[in-house]
Amino acid sequence: MDNKHDILTLLRSVADGATSPEEALLNLKEVPFEDLDYAKIDYHRSVRQGASEVIYGEGKTPEQIKGIVTAMGERGCRNILVTRIGREAADILCGAVPAEYHPLPKLAVAFPEEREHRGSIVVATGGTSDMPVAEEAALTAETLGNNVTRLYDVGVAGLHRLLSNLDPIMSARCIVAVAGMEGALASVIGGLADCPVIAVPTSVGYGASFGGLSALLSMLNSCASGCSVVNIDNGFGAGYLAGMINQMEGL
Repeated sequence: MDNKHDILTLLRSVADGATSPEEALLNLKEVPFEDLDYAKIDYHRSVRQGASEVIYGEGKTPEQIKGIVTAMGERGCRNILVTRIGREAADILCGAVPAEYHPLPKLAVAFPEEREHRGSIVVATGGTSDMPVAEEAALTAETLGNNVTRLYDVGVAGLHRLLSNLDPIMSARCIVAVAGMEGALASVIGGLADCPVIAVPTSVGYGASFGGLSALLSMLNSCASGCSVVNIDNGFGAGYLAGMINQMEGL
């Protein structure tokens, strides 16, 4: 039981007399979280937020990642995102459970399951070097049920590349602008689009970029209305937020 539909089904079963209140109470008591000693899996995350708990892989052992994902799969969780997971851990995970690994963003989707994709999100990058972060954002959004259009290498060094893609920009419900160096892409897109723009500074750049700090400050100081900023290299956070914004129209 990992979503609102399951809980509603249980409550209707009590209302119909097929399940006793005591059985339902025990079921619900067992749902909130599971203690694996090294992790406490939050099974109510999807009830509160609409998506299963996401696993941050960096710093966890392959065995810990496998244990968490396996336990979630046994409880019926699907499309489980594992971010920042290296090749070795991914190989162990994929050998234990159904999973897809994307090496560029170092992201895995365990127990993948088809779902309806809605709306329109654009993920754009200033350069090809920004693609690992952009793919983390795009795959996160797609896994959560959103349509994503990718516009890569459309930075300010050649604005004609961006301007030749005005149709998807103008029709998007949310845009994720991923850029390193001076981070100007977010301001340019923010001045063209009528939807929220989520700016993602990346650590791409030479010495004075200070590992993405320069792009972060540029984006925070953007004069374009409707731009918000996430942390350096946080493609996951941008993709998740873009998905929430994109699907609000359907509520």
